[in-house]
Amino acid sequence: MLLRFLRAYVWNSETRQQRCPAFRSALFAVPINRRIFTVENIRICEMKHVEAKDLRDNFFEAIGKEWMLVTAGTKEHFNTMTASWGGVGFLWGKPVAFIFIRPERYTFEFLENSDSFTLSFLGEENKGIHKVCGSKSGREVDKVKETGLMPFASDSGNVLFEQARLSLECRKLYSDMLKADGFIDKSLVERWYGESVGNFHRMYIGEITDAWLRE
Repeated sequence: MLLRFLRAYVWNSETRQQRCPAFRSALFAVPINRRIFTVENIRICEMKHVEAKDLRDNFFEAIGKEWMLVTAGTKEHFNTMTASWGGVGFLWGKPVAFIFIRPERYTFEFLENSDSFTLSFLGEENKGIHKVCGSKSGREVDKVKETGLMPFASDSGNVLFEQARLSLECRKLYSDMLKADGFIDKSLVERWYGESVGNFHRMYIGEITDAWLRE
């Protein structure tokens, strides 16, 4: 009877099936490099853990065209924003990601007060989520309610999203403000900074501690 109940529960959860097809495999064994994430003991998604060095994404496309969500804070209190500036590479003997955030952004406060951040790549099919998270401030709207994002906490306490096809958990290593006198090409300052555009970005470099691919 218990097995029959569990099977019925899994297959009748149509919403979860649509948002995370791997939800249907609840009764199967999970390989060691995969992780079932749950909320209040209810399975929400299965993700495959991969080494950062094994990622095969074209990050020029993923960041510059697909875009990403930058998220910081705790599962009880966090903010997320769309970003299309940043990169992934190798620095100080570690796989790293680097991002650029203006101080006026609400997410900036969370980044400053957190030891880590996450980067979530939602795929082209979720462009609408990115548009909301890039145009509206978390000070004024509930982005989760506005977009239908489904957040959950990783084992490290970082905020990830069920919709993400790829999630990177990053531990902050270094940060600094960009400065006008550091620019060799002064035209960049004129184009991207100023009263009508915005303040200078703060750069954050984080070690990629965990990478997850949605199954």
